[in-house]
Amino acid sequence: MNIKLNEKYQSLITSPKEVRYTIITGGRGSSKSFSVSTIATLLTFERGHNILYTRYTMTSAHLSIIPEFLEKIELLGVSNQFNINKTDIENNLTGDKILLRGIKTSQGTNTANLKSLQGISTWCVDEAEEMTDEETFDKIDLSVRQQGVQNRVILIMNPATKEHWIYKRFFESRGVPPDFNGIHGDTNYIHTSYLDNIDNLSESFLNSIEVMRTTRPEKYQHQVLGSWLEQSEGVIFTNWKIGAFNNTIPSVFGNDFGYSLDPSSLIETVIDKKNKKIYLKEHYYKQAMTTTDVYEFNKRAAGDGLIIGDSAESRLIAEVKARGNNIKPAKKGPGSILAGINTMLDYELIIDPDSINLIKELNHYIWSDKKSGTPVDKYNHAIDSARYAISYQTENPTSGIYEIY
Repeated sequence: MNIKLNEKYQSLITSPKEVRYTIITGGRGSSKSFSVSTIATLLTFERGHNILYTRYTMTSAHLSIIPEFLEKIELLGVSNQFNINKTDIENNLTGDKILLRGIKTSQGTNTANLKSLQGISTWCVDEAEEMTDEETFDKIDLSVRQQGVQNRVILIMNPATKEHWIYKRFFESRGVPPDFNGIHGDTNYIHTSYLDNIDNLSESFLNSIEVMRTTRPEKYQHQVLGSWLEQSEGVIFTNWKIGAFNNTIPSVFGNDFGYSLDPSSLIETVIDKKNKKIYLKEHYYKQAMTTTDVYEFNKRAAGDGLIIGDSAESRLIAEVKARGNNIKPAKKGPGSILAGINTMLDYELIIDPDSINLIKELNHYIWSDKKSGTPVDKYNHAIDSARYAISYQTENPTSGIYEIY
């Protein structure tokens, strides 16, 4: 049996050798994974191709991925030409293999040996939106260097937000439109939707899509047509806008601390209770800050102004206080995070336009468990800084602003 693919996917085979990357975007029913797994199967008949097929989390490949390839092998009528186990598919005619691997181990760390795999000519990254670490991508990318054949790196994804490194690297920095189809530099872009695959979709699926189109147009644009989001779906804070910082009301600063992986941040807050507005301004958002760095940056931004710091870092607070920062520990306890979030939700948040990291966090800060009031433990460093200062002021409405400790 022959498999007929949409002509947009033909460029995966026909693109010139200088094209290394292919970015495949699209929504539900657009045949992204079907088309790529079919082409990966066909590539194994061209001697010299070993294909690494990954998902960020890969549990039981024989249950989740192998069936997809078995379907293509059977449709092509070449079942007797392949040897298949739980993690690998080998073409007996050429010796080419499709290696099915997870980038993230079951222990939650990056798989260390992927970048050392030998003889890889093609790397397919399925569900690439889950790979948020560009450094991991670069390490594996550099291992795709088989001589004598075209090397390909294929990213298959449902578009995430425009803050994702894939969008910034392959679209924004190159001036490529989000729904572009064609070749730009060393990259081939393929964007499809269910409209490109409509002949292969059931009537019930199309009916459900039509209902979504009329009742949830934003969801339809993202999940079905594959549009990139300005912010994550289900963000906690939608009550904000960009605007000038208010310098007419005394401010309090919030200070969250990190080091190697997490940044330290300082956010200035002003609460206008009469007009129910909170003004927020980012002063720094930096990794690998020493105690001296924190003290000096705080002094430069806040002067003698009151800083409410992360009480989990009592030693650091004591040290920068001894050097001259006017800093007090934030009050923490059961329910303090949710209480601070709810306070912030009671106001309109006005964000200084240069507060780029705070804006990024607001676009990505979502609930981990909305029922219990538990937010995700990421995209929260600037937000936590703001929350410390805001919670202090709303609990202590007339004290602390001018005190020096």
